[in-house]
Amino acid sequence: MKPIISIQDVTYTYPRVKHPTIRQINLDIYPGEKILIAGPSGSGKSTLARCINGLIPHSYKGELQGAVMIDGKPITEMPIVEISEKVGTILQDPEGQFIGLSVAEDVAFGLENREVPQREMEVQVKAALERVGMVQYMDGSPQELSGGEKQKVALAGILTIDPEVLLLDEPLANLDPVSGLQMMELMERIHKQAGKTVIIVEHRIEDVIAYGVDRIVLMVDGAIVADLPAAQMLSSGLLKEAGIRHPLYLEALHQVGCSYTADDLPLRVDEVDVEETAPIVSRWLSNGENEASIEAASGHDRNTDETLPIISFHGVHFGYEPHVQVLSEVSFAIQPGERVALLGHNGAGKSTLSQLMLGMYQPTKGSIAINGKNASGMNIAERGRQIGYVMQNPNHMLSQDTVLAEILLGPKHSGFSQEEIGRSVDHALAICDLAGYRNWPISALSHGQKKRLTIASVLAMNPKLLLLDEPTAGQDYRHYREMMAFIDGLSKQGIALVMVTHDMHLAMEYTDRALVLSKGRIVADTSTMALLANEDRLTGSQLRPSSLYELGKRLALKQPDRLIRRYIAEERKGSAQYEEA
Repeated sequence: MKPIISIQDVTYTYPRVKHPTIRQINLDIYPGEKILIAGPSGSGKSTLARCINGLIPHSYKGELQGAVMIDGKPITEMPIVEISEKVGTILQDPEGQFIGLSVAEDVAFGLENREVPQREMEVQVKAALERVGMVQYMDGSPQELSGGEKQKVALAGILTIDPEVLLLDEPLANLDPVSGLQMMELMERIHKQAGKTVIIVEHRIEDVIAYGVDRIVLMVDGAIVADLPAAQMLSSGLLKEAGIRHPLYLEALHQVGCSYTADDLPLRVDEVDVEETAPIVSRWLSNGENEASIEAASGHDRNTDETLPIISFHGVHFGYEPHVQVLSEVSFAIQPGERVALLGHNGAGKSTLSQLMLGMYQPTKGSIAINGKNASGMNIAERGRQIGYVMQNPNHMLSQDTVLAEILLGPKHSGFSQEEIGRSVDHALAICDLAGYRNWPISALSHGQKKRLTIASVLAMNPKLLLLDEPTAGQDYRHYREMMAFIDGLSKQGIALVMVTHDMHLAMEYTDRALVLSKGRIVADTSTMALLANEDRLTGSQLRPSSLYELGKRLALKQPDRLIRRYIAEERKGSAQYEEA
């Protein structure tokens, strides 16, 4: 069988960059395969994806050596339109793909370019939306959809073109756990039913592997270092060496003392051998510390002193239109040094609540106080000196040409002395692992690197409360640990952390309190550990229990949550040792 995509000795260097981002890449992908491309942030995954879909060399004008072939034809000899009919791309930020004012118009865009007759176009658009479960949104605006719904609309638009290859670049980065699960289920259905070749670039490997892949291609420092079946890759340890975290349930089984070869490694929780594993886990739990010591190891104590909260909401309501409430009766307070996870499904109101914290909107009812003072008279700049905000999409924040210029922007316009500017900029660059990129053009950075840059630019301003929207999206495990170790340390200095996240492991390891939004209301304000051990509350809020909880149920443990609690305690001990090292 001939490969549908063949990459031969490919090296690529971005403009104004001294060294190649990818080098000597050789990869053949065959019709009907499902491939996962994994690697640490900055390893060249996104650049390789741009070579596959023709953005390199047609949109990025750097130096390309070697050959990329689609169906035996060099992409340098194919116009970008022809490539797009062979390789359909779904970006991690689907908003960048929207053209039409309505969902139907957007899905029809490719058909309009092909001059498909109106009646036939309507039939194809409806059929594509039915395949992704979005036909009821045909007349709505794509901008009003949740993250998961936007991904489905982008996929529907690609399906109307019917490409042979589907390329998904970090498709789960901005999705809540339930939406991510639905996306992977949808892709698996299309892969099986239509026989499409599927290439997935993703850090959340647990969700991808659970639905099966033929191979995992591992990239490190711009090169392919391994290309193996999933079980062989996981059992080899190469992913962990590269800074990629294994599925959470496998991490727990390793911690317990279970070991696997490529032949018996379970790629899903429901493949775990209960008869063999349950006694090992039960002994591990019974030989461990008691419940009180596990709780004591769970992190910082919640701040209960009499200091004024940095920010507090009192009966806040908000709607973008009269009589259409997005948030209702929201009340909470954040104390100095608290570590809080703001959780909820896509569309629950998390982004709106964040915008109210920043002063971008004012409550339609109720009040917000900052340091005990009513915030209604404060402008955005005044709030910005108290609250540092890192957006979910780094492209919405970045405005300068180079990494250094971006980090300098805030301190230069906020009265910092030259000494303070130099110290804060160097520190932010080092912490976010960007020192070697200080003179790079921002356009050459990967999504994960851009994310770290936005965090660095905010940290340089020394805020009192750090509001982070999906801080670890697109980050490999090494950068995740390094960045969160630093961010977590800020809370010990009295800086409050509020993390808007879909990453339940981040919430589990780095927050002590969880605020859960559902349909615009706070439905839970409790300890993070208590929330993650409560399956009913999670599913009722359209969140997914972690694979740790699923493992506990699979093994028929009387208290599945004890596995979570013990694992968290051991992980946090490991984190402390990691930070000291």
